[in-house]
Amino acid sequence: MSAKILIADDEPNILLSLEFLMKREGYQVLVARDGQEALDAILQQRPDLVLLDVMMPIKSGFDVLQAVRERDELSALRILMLTAKGRDTDMAKGLALGANDYMTKPFSTRELVDKVRGLLGAGA
Repeated sequence: MSAKILIADDEPNILLSLEFLMKREGYQVLVARDGQEALDAILQQRPDLVLLDVMMPIKSGFDVLQAVRERDELSALRILMLTAKGRDTDMAKGLALGANDYMTKPFSTRELVDKVRGLLGAGA
């Protein structure tokens, strides 16, 4: 059974390209276009990993991350923050809230695939 990945991003082109990339790597893929949709999908679908954009409508990626980390039953969920906000303070905030890793846009697809494999290997 392949791992289930939720991609949460409000930018349609990024969502499409990440969905294609992760499916090509053999993962089951779910998508969310805003923070609330992402949180709902996490609670209902229980993905193994979330690729979570920081800047999204309704709830930010930071809000979603904080809500997930407050729930004990989701403690094993791996979360990789993807964002155009590459300042050290943003990275520190994401990691402090419980993100497993952090990547800034634009990013190398090979590097992303390697990080996803590493995170899933560590928890799967």
